[in-house]
Amino acid sequence: MLKRIRNIFSVALMSLLTVACGGNQVSEQAAATPENLPSHWPKGITYEIFVQSFADSNGDGIGDFNGMTSKLDYLADLGVEAIWLMPIMKSPSYHKYDVVDYKSVHPDYGTEEEFKKFVEEAHKRNIRVVVDFIINHTSHEHWWFKESAKGDFITDENGEKVKNPYRDYFDWMTEKEAKASIHWAKEAQGDSDNIIQWYQNPYNKEDKELFYGYFGDHMPDINYDNAEVKEAVFEIGKWWLAEMGIDGFRLDAAKHIFDHEEEKNHAFWVEFYNEMKTVKPDVYLVGEVWADSDIVAPYLQGLQSLFNFDFGYAITDACKDADGTGLIDNYNAISAKYQAVQPNYVDATFITNHDQNRAMSVLENDMDKAKMAASILMTFPGSPYLYYGEEIGMRGLKPDELIREPFLWAKDAKENTTWEKAEYTTFETVATAEVQEKDPKSILNHYKNLMHARRAEDALTMGTMTALRVEGASKAILAFERDYKGEKVLVFHNLGDQTESLNFKARDFSKVVLDTKNNKVKDDSIELAAYSTLILKK
Repeated sequence: MLKRIRNIFSVALMSLLTVACGGNQVSEQAAATPENLPSHWPKGITYEIFVQSFADSNGDGIGDFNGMTSKLDYLADLGVEAIWLMPIMKSPSYHKYDVVDYKSVHPDYGTEEEFKKFVEEAHKRNIRVVVDFIINHTSHEHWWFKESAKGDFITDENGEKVKNPYRDYFDWMTEKEAKASIHWAKEAQGDSDNIIQWYQNPYNKEDKELFYGYFGDHMPDINYDNAEVKEAVFEIGKWWLAEMGIDGFRLDAAKHIFDHEEEKNHAFWVEFYNEMKTVKPDVYLVGEVWADSDIVAPYLQGLQSLFNFDFGYAITDACKDADGTGLIDNYNAISAKYQAVQPNYVDATFITNHDQNRAMSVLENDMDKAKMAASILMTFPGSPYLYYGEEIGMRGLKPDELIREPFLWAKDAKENTTWEKAEYTTFETVATAEVQEKDPKSILNHYKNLMHARRAEDALTMGTMTALRVEGASKAILAFERDYKGEKVLVFHNLGDQTESLNFKARDFSKVVLDTKNNKVKDDSIELAAYSTLILKK
């Protein structure tokens, strides 16, 4: 555990009590134990977990619910306020984005009772639980699709030919019809490399109709023009909220429910939200709409939170180039678009996620730049999402299995998962969580200090953001004010590899919230060390 040594600052800093950790300084308020820090849900900090790779409790090499439960104290100490679980329902694949039974949990991960216990224990720590809900498509092994694949007509128990009630649960067309539809031509996109989307019936080779699958032949898209399947999906969502006790859903592939029909998509999510609220009025929905902000914005009509992909790319670009120019203005411009649709929207910010190369690898394994990416994420507006292992500097480049490698708890820890042989995150390339907890300069403790500081200061979570004018500063300097109801903090980041002397009068901002490298604050200037962050308040 990180040791915290208390010091009294000089009179110039108004005798503020702080914590010093090998060059890091954190205010006493920010250093408080997590249970004493305020929760800002749903605008708090969320931790994304791939259960398979996180923590194993029974020695089978696969992460599970009990393993996650055993690590809730680790997550609480880190400063996490919510957990997003990648798919946990029965599925034939390792990633489980192709569901075969929606009212189930995957047996590799445990039982329903073990999952409920995990949710209960998370709630005891004031941590919410959000589950990936994969409703754009099913697995081709789902019984709905198997029934649909039997054709337009089936034989009933009396030997009579009757219309197949499941045929229209999915989209079927002849090749000629498909080629004439808006769904024929497709280019690879951020959320799918697949460029073919019409496939032969795997259960009936004589079927002259093809089925539609945006993500591939093993993931047939559900036809939401069919009222019966739509109601069935709504009922499943309500079951998870009411019976399993979760707090909300991450909604996969939200823009593909009605592919190329945006207005129908927007209306669908309004209806979905209204239905979920009937069983849980405060349900939280965060959608994946992997697109430019102009396309993303209208989805806020039904989804109160959407992932900000543009900002994730902007963070890594700024850190790679040591250039914060335009980052604040660009963020505020996107925010204005979203607020025009939903004034109280929750901006789900992140660096990278389970579909992208890991942040550390994107930043060419440069620890300083990875820390600065964390600093930007945790000091900008929004509800930050942290991909599991990002806090220990896990590495990974596609294909997908290699960006979802096992978490490293300790060298010989029984909870380390072994389902996959890691190529990027190994004991030779990444320090374990156990080692990093003892190192005050580790990226793990960097994240922890940032997350605690964010939770301790309302301005960092809910405040507006205005760029600060710092005369003579290089492009490596990113400086801004966060303001929440008159409570203000000043944030300074140096993204470059050189110390910079800033011609800036901090005036009454004499209290240190966070200082990552013992930066020097004078009456009319600030000396900001390379790759450092300084947060001040009155």
